[in-house]
Amino acid sequence: MLPAVTTLLLSVAATAATLPPLPEPVSNQLVLQTTVRGKGYLVSFAGLGAEKTAASSHNKAWQLTEGNAMWQPVAAVPNQARKSGRLAATGLAMANNFFIFSGYSVAADGVETTLTDSYRFSPITQTYTKLPEMPVPVDDSLAVSYQDRYIYLISGWHNDGNVNLVQVFDNFSQKWQQATPFPGTPVFGLAGAAVGNQLLVCDGVKLNYAAGKRSYAMENQCYLGTVDAKSALKINWQPIAHHGQAARYRQSAVAVTVNNEPMIAMIGGSENPYNFNGIGYNGTASEPSAAVYVYALKQQKWLKAEPTTAVMDLRSLVSINGEIYSVGGMVAGQNVTPQLIKHQIKLLPE
Repeated sequence: MLPAVTTLLLSVAATAATLPPLPEPVSNQLVLQTTVRGKGYLVSFAGLGAEKTAASSHNKAWQLTEGNAMWQPVAAVPNQARKSGRLAATGLAMANNFFIFSGYSVAADGVETTLTDSYRFSPITQTYTKLPEMPVPVDDSLAVSYQDRYIYLISGWHNDGNVNLVQVFDNFSQKWQQATPFPGTPVFGLAGAAVGNQLLVCDGVKLNYAAGKRSYAMENQCYLGTVDAKSALKINWQPIAHHGQAARYRQSAVAVTVNNEPMIAMIGGSENPYNFNGIGYNGTASEPSAAVYVYALKQQKWLKAEPTTAVMDLRSLVSINGEIYSVGGMVAGQNVTPQLIKHQIKLLPE
């Protein structure tokens, strides 16, 4: 499961004011963190460069290790299909390793293809190990973990459409299985997090068909899943009230503790779903949202929170010295940033 707040401890010199930016602007990358034997590791995997073109998608990776003042390049993310980039990969940290699942590539003509390969990365040895291929490769999915063993990939996009699958990777057996399907509208670019055996999933982009044409639209939905105590493959999904604010695409969520209560905060994203370059499917340039909404698991309700710095195109959030950060992404004007942006969770009076 995800702890209430996963904390990456960097060197004393790397305070909130001096955390180094990425070596170059990157968006839509997978940023993961872990602590092994008391030392913190933070890695940025693949993503999109500042030009926001198909040619600027890449497989580069950088690691920030406790005690180092700067990010260091590590081996690029492998690509079985020999594509030059990987966008919208899904992943998480578990058992002292980073797990990187699928993603998609963009060809020069704009054709997007879901990648089939996934990897485990050790921040200690800085090496990749190929994982067994998932039954249905998906990009722009949601990954959450349970019991430090199971990884759930919820919904997401497979080449031509969204799937309602909940695909489960067992890190003990190294095998894939299918859990109770996601009962909501299948979406890509959804957000969520896990606390114990509870999985919160919200929003995302659905695919519509009208008059023989495909279109994309935000889906206002939230579901809370409870993993069965006897079987990790059984999930009791229940729809819950939506947070009431506009649904967002490619926001990110993190488990936090506020007022000694376990909560899940959702940060960033855009209200206008967009292609990889930040331009909406409707032709309008998308802008990031500064809204923060928080779900209190014990109270089973949404709480209002102060806005934060607007950022979109996120795959994950990290916590450094107890502070939540986004790493890279797009800020206003669809500008790709190399910065680490701090996001404070401050609840507002009800």
